[in-house]
Amino acid sequence: MALQSPAPLAASARTAPSRLEQLKAQSRRPGEASFFFYDAHFRNEAVKVLPGEFFVYDQDILIMTTLGSCIAACLYDRDKRVGGMNHFLLPDGGSGGDSGRYGSFAMDQLIGELVKRGATRATMEAKVFGGGAVISGMSTINVGERNTAFVLEYLRTERISVVSKDVLDIYPRKVCFLPHSGKAMVKRLASANTEALAAQERAAAQRVVAPTAGGGGSVDLF
Repeated sequence: MALQSPAPLAASARTAPSRLEQLKAQSRRPGEASFFFYDAHFRNEAVKVLPGEFFVYDQDILIMTTLGSCIAACLYDRDKRVGGMNHFLLPDGGSGGDSGRYGSFAMDQLIGELVKRGATRATMEAKVFGGGAVISGMSTINVGERNTAFVLEYLRTERISVVSKDVLDIYPRKVCFLPHSGKAMVKRLASANTEALAAQERAAAQRVVAPTAGGGGSVDLF
């Protein structure tokens, strides 16, 4: 009796793509983070938000970024259980500020994406990170202070409560945010980890017009 080849698997019996594969396959909006990976430490899918990017999601994947004088605002709707993070370098770019590199655009963009998923300002809350003076010589420009002042004033104006923050000081920070639960973790990095951030900070400083006159390593939960 001749052997017969096995019948092909039915579509329902084939292995479904993993969540990481699904995330990588989805189309992305302009400025939306697209660097997805599996984080072995947390044993979870993750996305890295680079400067000028954002990411919004309604499941607890890790949204991660690393900050110097930049700011990451993590917004979360406690009713809809959806959240997101941005990463901006400067408060405002003037007439050329229609980019996620600038806080005014980045905050509008993040809130807009959350609203598209059913969130409302009345039920949003914020956690804010960054704004550190991580490079010597940049204190005269006050990039971190300006970024921090901007985001706190923006959220106050929008009547979005800031439930926690870790800002200013001299530390670079690594931030992890879980958008479905609203949990955030921040690790203050040692100065040895600032080389990559230094290039980013200097590039940002070149675009800043100075205003006219008139330790770490521990992980904290937020």
